[in-house]
Amino acid sequence: MRQRPIPRRTPGNLPSDLSGFVGRGGELAELGRLLDSSRLVTVTGAGGVGKTRLVLAAARAAADAAAGPVRPSDAGGPADPAQERYCDGVWLAELASVRDPALLELTLAEALGLTDHTARPPRTVLAEHLAERRLLLVLDGFEQLVDETADLVRDLLRRSPGLRVLAAGRRPLTLDGELSWPLAPLDPEEALALLIERTAAADPAFALTEANRAQLAELCARLDGLPLALELAAGRLRTLSPAQVLSRLEDRFALLTGGSRGALPRHRALRTAIGWSHELCTAGERLLWARLSVFAGQFDLDAAEYVCAGPDLPVDSVLDLVGELLGQSLLVREETPAGVRYRMLESVRIYGAGWLESLGDARRLRRRHRDWYMGLATWCELDWFSPRQEEVAALVEAELPNLRLALECCLDEPDEIHLGQYLAGTLWFFWAGCGRLTEGRHWLDRTLEGDLGLAGAEYESSRLKALWVLGYVAALQGDAVASMSALYECRDGAARSENPVAGAYAVHRMGCLSLVSDDMTRAGELLGSALERYREAGELNSNVLMCQVELAMALAFQGDLAGALSLCGEVRDICEERGERWTKAYALYVLAYAALDAGGTAEARRLLAECVAINHTFRDLVGLVLAVELLALVTVAEGHPAEAAVLQGATEPLWDGVGMRLFGSGYFNAPRLMCQERAGELLGAERYASCARHGRTLPLDALVERALRGPEPVPVAAGPLPRPRPAAERAMAHPGAKSRKPAGSPEGEPAG
Repeated sequence: MRQRPIPRRTPGNLPSDLSGFVGRGGELAELGRLLDSSRLVTVTGAGGVGKTRLVLAAARAAADAAAGPVRPSDAGGPADPAQERYCDGVWLAELASVRDPALLELTLAEALGLTDHTARPPRTVLAEHLAERRLLLVLDGFEQLVDETADLVRDLLRRSPGLRVLAAGRRPLTLDGELSWPLAPLDPEEALALLIERTAAADPAFALTEANRAQLAELCARLDGLPLALELAAGRLRTLSPAQVLSRLEDRFALLTGGSRGALPRHRALRTAIGWSHELCTAGERLLWARLSVFAGQFDLDAAEYVCAGPDLPVDSVLDLVGELLGQSLLVREETPAGVRYRMLESVRIYGAGWLESLGDARRLRRRHRDWYMGLATWCELDWFSPRQEEVAALVEAELPNLRLALECCLDEPDEIHLGQYLAGTLWFFWAGCGRLTEGRHWLDRTLEGDLGLAGAEYESSRLKALWVLGYVAALQGDAVASMSALYECRDGAARSENPVAGAYAVHRMGCLSLVSDDMTRAGELLGSALERYREAGELNSNVLMCQVELAMALAFQGDLAGALSLCGEVRDICEERGERWTKAYALYVLAYAALDAGGTAEARRLLAECVAINHTFRDLVGLVLAVELLALVTVAEGHPAEAAVLQGATEPLWDGVGMRLFGSGYFNAPRLMCQERAGELLGAERYASCARHGRTLPLDALVERALRGPEPVPVAAGPLPRPRPAAERAMAHPGAKSRKPAGSPEGEPAG
């Protein structure tokens, strides 16, 4: 019986093609050949010529080739070059909404799915991640940061021999070894095919006939075969006949060229098409188009109504106007994890922004945009402590380009820096809970830079919030000096301004620093004091519950498992009552620790499986890697040392994103050492190393899937395995554990 090919799973983040790719067969094949011969290919051309669609089509073709089936007969034969070349995936980084050069590297890291909790420069993180990988990186829309993008791409290509880059922009990067490929407009037949397909999609009653063929072909010629211009024209063919569209477009051409009917330059043809669409819009549609240009990336209807409505644009008219702009292909509707959202193509947005500036209304609209996202962040912070946590995380993820724009708006006005401090501080749950520490540190540092607290007493609470959040983020990054500096400043400022809530947060985070520094006595004192302060102030949220979990950790590490169980049991009950999941995951970690100590491996596995799933949902790398480390110890206690070694190996790359392994803490490191010792005894050094090596190759999603699935029912280990030693005998239960760091583990300040 013939065995079927086994499909591969190729990692990546390419979006699906919702509207289909028309024509360009020759260009697509040529682009594939260029990628075979060069590590950097840049597709250039005027706006609207179809660069993005072409590079995405080429990227999908590369991903499909890399994901081709592996046949049993291939086992000993040569590997497929395409499968080898992109075995680590095809990844898209959309750069059009990035204006701040400091965010360029962060955007690439996010596109590659990297979560980094350290204070390392993002470029270092990128280079280390790519150094041993073979993948295709697609860069789209880099024009506003061409020099910075060129510098980054040059550096990454030099340090990452398996990296290939496919870029799309209006100009090349001008790097050594770059193949720059100008993209021409569609040929007449392909242009006509695109126009017909898009028109039929907008109006199912439309059909190509002998009567309208010549007019449609003339329309394609007048628009110079530019795909974006053709799509705009297709939107107009819903309501106008081809003859009417052509007549109006000819009038527009005559106006721009002084009566000449000769061929137009491509950039003028596109601007003509956009400008013509603008003229055909109603006054309300034009006004909404201009005002929507203040958004970066996607936006939803609520945001559009708040930011754009006014006496001259009633709020109840915005929905209908959005529908009209969608019908004219001036807006794109997209389904996202955060719900239905809209996006304006960059060329269309730029035209609208110019119109808004000419109206003299740009500054007011930018402030309204900022105010909406200040309110959104405030609501999200409150809603984080609720059953809607996952929805909040998805919403903030989707709105990140607009939140960045709002932060920039705050920083552009010296007398409104306090608003930036408030916004950066309010997003603490996203920075700390959703794997965005590096970006959070960037904005917190910027909003506090040069601020000596002289803005006025009425704004002191915003400054104090930014300080304790900075202390929190820096602590999780392992930057104890910066963390302590910010927390002391916050504590002292809270005392001067009589702000007990800010004081409680400062003391809490000082206790967190002591916890990861292995000073359990001091950690217990500070965390206990913070809890008392929270209760006196009537504060209850995810931070307060996390303080209780951290106090439980301090007790557990000192052998007081009963006290730890009591605290975390209470936290779990409150979390289940409120629907809070992020803090609950850390409580489950402590409860699993106690269950394993009592010999309850099945209960420990159940608790840790839920913990892993929650942390993966929120991209919380610290919580995830701690849970997997403890799960590996559970696995070896169940009699599966090989699987335990695989899990141990899989956590090693994750710790690169967290910082010093297990914070440099002997207490947190003890489960790993115990697992390594037991699994090594059962497997032998050579097999343990082999299993760990296999674990290091697992992508994050594959690791999580494996951890949740659990080992095979039949244990690999032969013979009974002793029960885990009681807490009093464990290294993690006494200060001497600090001397048991792995070989080569860095000394010094803790990392988080």
